[in-house]
Amino acid sequence: MKRIITILLCLPVFLGLTACQSNNSNREKEAIYMNITAKEAKEIMDSEKEYIILDVRTQEEYDEKHIPGAVLIPDYDIAQKAEDILKDKDQLILVYCRSGRRSKLASEELVKLGYTNIREFGGIIDWPYETE
Repeated sequence: MKRIITILLCLPVFLGLTACQSNNSNREKEAIYMNITAKEAKEIMDSEKEYIILDVRTQEEYDEKHIPGAVLIPDYDIAQKAEDILKDKDQLILVYCRSGRRSKLASEELVKLGYTNIREFGGIIDWPYETE
């Protein structure tokens, strides 16, 4: 009887500890992307070597004007094409669109796909630097 009472008294403590561990491990696995400014993105481009600039606009928008070296994957194709084009899920990826809405959605999708180093910097309409 004493043994049963001891088990019953310890059970809530044990369950509470395992629930906390589960919540903490879920938080650690929860990936997010960072919003940065165009200036911060440009500083990364000027100082880093290993990054990808990802343009998530349409082909027509890209052909009209884009940031030099940008890779095009339209936002509506991210889920289907990202893993074929963006092989390293830990590589720094700088994401932009026209105004910032699609780049945020694309960044969220990349995080869902397991990408861990996403920096979203808004739209090309606010990009004061070189384009082609």
